[in-house]
Amino acid sequence: MEKVYLSDAGPKVSPAIYGFWRWENEVASMEKIVQLCLELGINTFDHADRYGDYSCEKTFGELISSGSVSRSDIILFSKCGVCLPHAARPEIRVKHVNTSADHISKSVENSLRNLKTDYLDVFLLDQLDPLSDLESTALALEKLKSSGKVKNIGVSNFSVYQHQLLVSYLNIPVVSNHIDLNLLQTTALDNGALDYIKQKYMRPLAVSPLAGGRIEQGTDEIALRVRKKLNEMAAKYESNIESIAVAWVVKLGALPLIGTLEESRIRNIVNSFNIDLEHQDWYDLYQTSRPGPLVQD
Repeated sequence: MEKVYLSDAGPKVSPAIYGFWRWENEVASMEKIVQLCLELGINTFDHADRYGDYSCEKTFGELISSGSVSRSDIILFSKCGVCLPHAARPEIRVKHVNTSADHISKSVENSLRNLKTDYLDVFLLDQLDPLSDLESTALALEKLKSSGKVKNIGVSNFSVYQHQLLVSYLNIPVVSNHIDLNLLQTTALDNGALDYIKQKYMRPLAVSPLAGGRIEQGTDEIALRVRKKLNEMAAKYESNIESIAVAWVVKLGALPLIGTLEESRIRNIVNSFNIDLEHQDWYDLYQTSRPGPLVQD
């Protein structure tokens, strides 16, 4: 897969990115999945301190330290913000968000240690804590970048206003924003999130491009309606419904963020890049996913 720029200020990444947010304790299968990704041209991996019950980064770091994965061949994302109660973090009593300067700094140090690396290519804030002192939060991010421990800054699950708010305190660019975007979740096209990301010359990262399997297996009315249309398109393009669904996301300029552990689904997502949906077919799918009229007469 030919690498693309994440933004006008960000690094080059694979056009599909693999993320570990659905992982629990699948230690034995991590090397297999990572090697499959590399074989398919996916060299960009998205972590967070909390993924896999706070264990995924350490497991991935063992792949780096063993030589199974070369650090110079991959792009690493990590993030912090969402804090979940777990035995591994006894200090966390309730689910909350923490984007304070102290928490950010400690989280980056932990991620670097667990991932067995000296730097993160992109470090993201996962949601925005309304209690954080944004001046000190921004200063902490800038210090991490100037130290070389973090090469770029990004955000995840930020509204347009939150994105604008953080940027107003920063003297460095934000190079990425993770948003929910798939045929069953098109809010980003209506609330300005996608437009704002593009205005900032960034490529949106589409979380759950297959709606967590709902596109293929969902039994609700919208999922059934969309799947029927996808089957029609799959026949036309001699493909499958998952590849067509992700091709719809890719047509928007978004980078699909893969979360599945199923090899066939990973391959289907990669195959989506071989499909160029016709303009009207893209709208046909979009209209099918919406309850009301899309285009005003």
